[in-house]
Amino acid sequence: MNAELRSLQRRNWVREVTGEREPDIVVASADASFRSYWRVQNLPHTPIVMDAPPQREDITPWVAVADRLRSAGLHAPDVHASDAALGFVLMEDLGDRTYLPALDANSVDELYGDALDALLLMQRNVSCSGLPPYDSQRLRQELNLLPQWFIGRHLGITPQCGGLDVLESAFHALVEEALTQPQLFVHRDFHSRNLLITDTQSPGIIDFQDAVCGPIAYDLVSLLRDCYIAWPESKVQDWVERYREQAVDAGLTDADSRTFLRWFDWIGVQRHLKVLGIFCRLWYRDGKPQYLADLPRVWQYTRDVASRYEELMPLAAMLERWIAGRDLAKPAP
Repeated sequence: MNAELRSLQRRNWVREVTGEREPDIVVASADASFRSYWRVQNLPHTPIVMDAPPQREDITPWVAVADRLRSAGLHAPDVHASDAALGFVLMEDLGDRTYLPALDANSVDELYGDALDALLLMQRNVSCSGLPPYDSQRLRQELNLLPQWFIGRHLGITPQCGGLDVLESAFHALVEEALTQPQLFVHRDFHSRNLLITDTQSPGIIDFQDAVCGPIAYDLVSLLRDCYIAWPESKVQDWVERYREQAVDAGLTDADSRTFLRWFDWIGVQRHLKVLGIFCRLWYRDGKPQYLADLPRVWQYTRDVASRYEELMPLAAMLERWIAGRDLAKPAP
């Protein structure tokens, strides 16, 4: 469907559900998927329209997860109207004050404190019953994005038998480790671009439609080893330990410090290997080059953490050889 026809559908739907004959609809933002967001400026509280073309996106999971989060006392957008057949949601405007531009050495402890409190509430109170499991198949599918899009397309390398063995061994170990963790509600993108500073009940939480039932440390690593901003490792480990203590007190786990840090590190490697592939796919398949700028940070996380564990050292060393001083932020020729 062309953009002009979709714009007309969007305007007609807003008219129908709001009664406003001439809605003033302006672009609010877009994201890494096929969704876009539009603000209706001449309605009270300027609600947001999420536009998810039904042939590309299904809004049903978003609406269902939003309800779970709000019911648990978290600040997800209130839904005013939705239409799964057309792919539209009219919802509360949480504003545009995302965490990322507000984070600095002076603000991070307060902002992350709010985010960690919200994460604990989410893991305690949001059921993951009925959500897709973050099982071995899903974890492996994500890891396979690395050889396809990062190694093959971005680096231009086709792994031979020895390289394939290294990848297989690391992938197997990462999947097995992920499955040993307590399995709870997982947002999957709980980071600085999906958390908003709000006047009440901060942070606002968005982009949760891919929620699954998975490892306890997954959302924690999304936040603390964020693909868009990095912090000193000593601070990261302090935050991890603070969270572990709260999770133990809440009855979510009985893991000791060493075990929990290993969970955090390993699921972080899994996530960052996946992201290396996703960010390359966003450019080479979807024409979104801005994500390449974050590849060096994601690779640094991967290399630094994988190099600490004997089982993952061969993978880190092999990728280091293949990258060999390459500027990862530049597209392949």
